[in-house]
Amino acid sequence: MISPYVDCASARDSAARFVAQHCPWADLDAVQLVVTELTANALRHTDGWWRLRLRAESGVLSVELDDSSPAFPEARTPDFTGGGGGFGWPMVLSLASRVEVQPTPVGKTVRAIWSREPEKA
Repeated sequence: MISPYVDCASARDSAARFVAQHCPWADLDAVQLVVTELTANALRHTDGWWRLRLRAESGVLSVELDDSSPAFPEARTPDFTGGGGGFGWPMVLSLASRVEVQPTPVGKTVRAIWSREPEKA
C-alpha cells in the first residue's frame, strides 16, 4: 500500500483498514501509534515528500515510511514541560518488534516490523 495522504489521521485510518484485512493478529493500537509518529515526524522534520507503505507477508507486518530527509531519527531527552517532544522515537522502538533505518539515494526509509507469534498448543 502506498499512501497518497498528507496527514497523520488519514494515514492512521488507512493503516487500520490494512491491518484488519491483512493481519488482524497485529496489535492495531501499536501499529496506529507507530504510523502516527512516523508520519508526524516526516511532516515535522522534512521539507519534502514522504510515502507510507504497509506490507503483510508470511506472518510479518512491516510499516515503512520513506522521506526526503537523510537525517536518521534520534532519541532525545523527553520534554515533560509540554513543549519539546522527545517521546515519539522511544515509543516507536518499544512498540514494534524490530525497527530498521536505511539510507536511500533520496532520503531514508524507517521500517517498523511486527512478527506474528506462533499459535500455542
